[in-house]
Amino acid sequence: MKNITPNILLLLTPKNFVEYLYSDFTVRQAIEKMREKRYSMIPVIERETGKYCYSLREGDFLYYLAENHLSFKALEQCPLSSILPSREIKAIGISEDIHSLYDRMLDQNFAPVIDDQGVFIGIVTRKKVMNALLPEKNFSL
Repeated sequence: MKNITPNILLLLTPKNFVEYLYSDFTVRQAIEKMREKRYSMIPVIERETGKYCYSLREGDFLYYLAENHLSFKALEQCPLSSILPSREIKAIGISEDIHSLYDRMLDQNFAPVIDDQGVFIGIVTRKKVMNALLPEKNFSL
């Protein structure tokens, strides 16, 4: 029986089912969205082009708040771009080899997926990759 390597698209959660931040958000808007969705990390995309910029983690917000001592109200005036990501969460191109995705999942909870123009089209989660690699019927300890 031939072993078929899955395509990245088979593991994709499309953009319309993913929460993300726009790069022109304020810090307060971003915090409110992360709090509402209970995310620990979230992608940031450019509103006009749809291109993936980077991903921010909860810790990035915490460090920003600790360093700047701002009130929640003052965060309405702070652009999201004032928070620098502490870790690079690399996007994967839709046409890249699936094994590149597997390698990335060792270091990331999810991989943002981009098309050939760098436009964000969704994410692949570590859970989906693990489910694809370790089907229940073949899993044993």
